[in-house]
Amino acid sequence: MSQSDQTLEEREKELSARIQTLERQLDRLSARMGDGNDPGVPHSPVPAAAAAREKEYEPDEITDVSEEVLNWAGRTSLLPRLATLCFLLVVALILRTITDSGLVNALVGSGIGMSYAAILMIAGWFKYREQSPLAPIIAASGAILMSTIVVETHSRFNSLPLVPAYLTLMATGIGMALISRRFNAFTPISVGILGMCFAGAAIDYPHPFFPYLSLVLFTANLLGYFAAQLKRCSWLRWSALFVTMVMLQLWQVQIVTSLRKGETAAPELAISWFLPVMAVFAVTYILLALLGIVRSGTDKISKFELALPTLNITWAFSAAIYVVSAQGGNTYLLGVIGVVAAIGHLAATFWLARRGIAGTPGASSFTFASGVLLALALPAATGKFLLSLPIISLVALFMAVMSRKWGSGTIRVTTYLFQIYCSAAVVFAFLGDSPAAMGAVNMLPVGLLTCIILYQYQWCRLLPPAPESSFFGRFDKNDRSGVLLLLAGLINGFYMIRIALFQAMPMLPAEMQRDAFRCSQSVLINCAAIALILFAFLRKNKEIRNVAILVMVIGGIKVFLYDLTRTHGLPLVFSVFSFGMAAAVESIALGKWQKQPADRRENEPVDGI
Repeated sequence: MSQSDQTLEEREKELSARIQTLERQLDRLSARMGDGNDPGVPHSPVPAAAAAREKEYEPDEITDVSEEVLNWAGRTSLLPRLATLCFLLVVALILRTITDSGLVNALVGSGIGMSYAAILMIAGWFKYREQSPLAPIIAASGAILMSTIVVETHSRFNSLPLVPAYLTLMATGIGMALISRRFNAFTPISVGILGMCFAGAAIDYPHPFFPYLSLVLFTANLLGYFAAQLKRCSWLRWSALFVTMVMLQLWQVQIVTSLRKGETAAPELAISWFLPVMAVFAVTYILLALLGIVRSGTDKISKFELALPTLNITWAFSAAIYVVSAQGGNTYLLGVIGVVAAIGHLAATFWLARRGIAGTPGASSFTFASGVLLALALPAATGKFLLSLPIISLVALFMAVMSRKWGSGTIRVTTYLFQIYCSAAVVFAFLGDSPAAMGAVNMLPVGLLTCIILYQYQWCRLLPPAPESSFFGRFDKNDRSGVLLLLAGLINGFYMIRIALFQAMPMLPAEMQRDAFRCSQSVLINCAAIALILFAFLRKNKEIRNVAILVMVIGGIKVFLYDLTRTHGLPLVFSVFSFGMAAAVESIALGKWQKQPADRRENEPVDGI
C-alpha cells in the first residue's frame, strides 16, 4: 500500500505509537543505568529474589508483541478492509443468486453484475481521492468481479459476444491503470493486468480467436511497462509475458498440427495473422527492453529487462520458422530477416555503449540476444549449418575487441559463450562417421573457426579485462574463464584433423580402415598433449600446462577404455605407444618444472597473462 492510502489520522496514530514505544525503552534503559553500576551514586539495595522476579516478569516486554500486532493491524486498516470485502462479496452473491434463480434472465443479470463492478471501480477512484484506506479493496474488487463476470457470461451463458468481452477486459485494465497513474497506487494496475491476462486466456480456451486475444495480451504487456514505473514489479511483467508466450505458442502448435494433418484450418486459427502478430510482439518487446534499460540509467537494471531480448527473439523466431516450414514457405527469406534483426540488436548494443555510462549496463543483453538470433537465423539464411559458425565466431571476436574499448566485462564474457556454442555445435555436427558429415569441404569452416577462437584466446591473454568491470572484478579477477577459449579451439582443431584422417583412410587396406581411424584419433590426442606440455614448459605457462595434463588424461581414457576393447592389430600398438610417449614427456617436463629454483617459479606468468 502506498503512502497515499493512509489518512492523516492513521499517520498520527502510528507516530504516537512509535513515540510511546521509544518512551518505554528509554525508561527501561534509565532504570538499568541507575541500578548501581556507578559506585559514586547512592542507591538502595534490591533483594535478590525481587530482582529475579523482575527479570522473569517484565510486563512491558510481554505486552510489546501484542501492542505491535495491534499497531500493525491499525496501520493497515486490516479489520475495516476485511469487513468491506465481505460486504462487497455479499452484494455480488445476492446478484448472482437472483440471476441463477431465474428472476431475471442471464443477459440482464450479467448487465447488472457488470454495472455493479463498474460502480465499484468508480467508487475506488473517489476513495483514492479521499485517501481512504478502503480504496484498494473497492477498486480491486471491482476489477476482479468484472473479469469474472465477463468470462462466465461469455463462456457459460453465451450472452456476451466475443468482441465486447475482450473490449470490456481491455477497458477494465486501462481504467485500473488510470487510477494507479492518477493516485500513484500500485494495487489497481496490478489487479487490472492480471485480470486481463488470465481472463482473456480463459475465454474459449483452448480454441480462442487468437488475433483478438493477442490484442488483449498486447495491451496487458504495455500496461506492465507502465506499472514498472510506479514500482519495481518484475513478477507482474513476468506473469504477462508468460501468459502471452503460452497462448501464442498454443496458436503456433494448433496451426502446425492442422497443416501437417492436411486439414482445413479452423477460422479461429487465422493463419494469415500469425506472422504479423508475432512481428508486432517481437518489436514491442525489443522496444520495451530498450526503454527499460535507458530509464534505469545508472541504477540496477531488473532481471526482466536483461532477459527479455533473448527470450523474445528465441521464442518469436522459433515459432515463426516452425509455422513457415509447415506451410512450405520460404525459410531463406525468414532467415535473412532474422540476420537483419540480429544486426539491429548489435546496433542497439552500440547505441547503449555511446551513452558513456561505465560498464555499458544492459548492452550485454542485446549482444547475447544477437548471438542467439544469429545461431537460429544464419543456418536458414545460408542453408549450411557449419558455414554459420565462423560468422558467429567473427562477431564474437569483434565484440570482444569493442568490450575492452567500452570497459564492459559482461560483453567479454558473452563472447566467450559465443565461442563455446560454436565448439559445441561442431561436436554435435560431427557425431558419427557418416560420409556427409566427414566431407573434406567441412575442413574449411572448422579450420577457420579454430583459428578465430585460438586468436581470441591469445588476444585475451595479451589484453586482460579491466579490473573495474563488474563480472571480472567480482567473480573472475584473473580471467580464468578465458581458458575455455583454448579448450574450444583445441576441440575444433581435433575435428578438423579428424576429417583429414577420415579422408586419408581409403589409402589403407579395407580391413584396417575402421581400427586405424579410431586409433589415429587417440594418437592425435596424445600428440596434442605432448605439444602442449612442451609449449607450456618453454613458455613457463601454468595454464597451458594444466590443459596439457587434461588432454593427456582424455587420451588415456580413450586408449584404455575404448581402443583396448574395440580395436586390435598395428593401430592399437600405435595408440598405446602414443599414450606412453605422452606420459613420459609430461613426466620429464613436470619433473624439471618442480626442480626449478623457487624464485624462478614465483616469476612465472600466472594463467598465461
